[in-house]
Amino acid sequence: MTHMDNNWPINDKMDGGLKNQFEEAKIELETWKIKAERADDVKSRLIIEKLEEDEAKEKAKTEMYAWIKKQEECQKDFTQHMSAVQDEILKLSKRKQDLLEKLKRCQAELVNKKTESNKLKQKFKIYVQIPDTEVRFSTQGEEESDDVSQSIRGVFIISQRSTVLLEAGQALITFEEEKVASQILKIAKCSVSCEDMSLDVKPKRITMDPAVKFEVHLDVSRKALKVLNIPSSMPEERMKDRLEISFSRPSRGGGEVEGVEYDKNTGTGLITFLHPGVAEVLALRGNYPVDLDSEIDMEVEPVYQHQLHKFQTFCGSPKRTILVDDIKNIMDEGDIQDSLEIHFQRASNCGGEIQSIKYLSEGKALQAFFCEDAGKRDD
Repeated sequence: MTHMDNNWPINDKMDGGLKNQFEEAKIELETWKIKAERADDVKSRLIIEKLEEDEAKEKAKTEMYAWIKKQEECQKDFTQHMSAVQDEILKLSKRKQDLLEKLKRCQAELVNKKTESNKLKQKFKIYVQIPDTEVRFSTQGEEESDDVSQSIRGVFIISQRSTVLLEAGQALITFEEEKVASQILKIAKCSVSCEDMSLDVKPKRITMDPAVKFEVHLDVSRKALKVLNIPSSMPEERMKDRLEISFSRPSRGGGEVEGVEYDKNTGTGLITFLHPGVAEVLALRGNYPVDLDSEIDMEVEPVYQHQLHKFQTFCGSPKRTILVDDIKNIMDEGDIQDSLEIHFQRASNCGGEIQSIKYLSEGKALQAFFCEDAGKRDD
């Protein structure tokens, strides 16, 4: 018992220490429990966040795959479109090249056509200079009628002389005899001496441009007069009345009017007088005053008809004239022409008496005209 009594304070002390340790452990346990709960909360939150992040990641991954697929499709479409565009560019480039080549061909053809057209114009275009000539009618042929109201008839014969275009480095030589020209044309190439040099030239037969000859029959009315540039300032019937009144006045040179025609669309009129001679006088004046709202001078001209008769074309080669081509410009123009004349006059060169000769040096060209007998030439 005593032993028990002696140990009691020690047990109380031990129990108190354990109790304190227990309390501290309990407090610490509570602390750790709180920390564990907090850790669980954090863990749960992190797990939730991780799940959300995983879900977002999967969604982003899905979207990324979708965008990658779309990008691949866009890239494929772009590649196909680019390939199609490049093919189209190649086609257009080829088309452009073809068009440029066609344009060049067309331009060359146009130049050839223009050249051919100019040649044809030169062949068939007639330049006529009719001199002013006083004509006096003294008598009337028996076959003509005494009716003075008939038209004035004229017959004009137009004849075009044959021509040849003489270009630089060429010469035209006309011989006195046809056989000399024929002999020269049989020679393919002639060697012409020019001082200490020689020229190889080629004799050629001339093909002249076509020439034409025709008659123009002209009938000029002695009773009708044409009025031009009539203003459309009033109705047709009233205009016809004004024209008839104006051209009926003898004080102005007019006369009795048989009929009036008026075309408002063209602004022209036709006045037919009862007696011949009035239209002739007024046509020579060129204008006539007409009373409209005010007095206006109108242009007048004769009424005529023309017809083409006996149209003929001629084409051939002169028998006494030859063309000498491929003449090199190695000397003065006059010296070369003299050398050509000396060469082709010699009988040893199959030549003969020359009637005329014309040589052109570089940078020159002219038109040579031939008369019908082919014996004279006018440059």
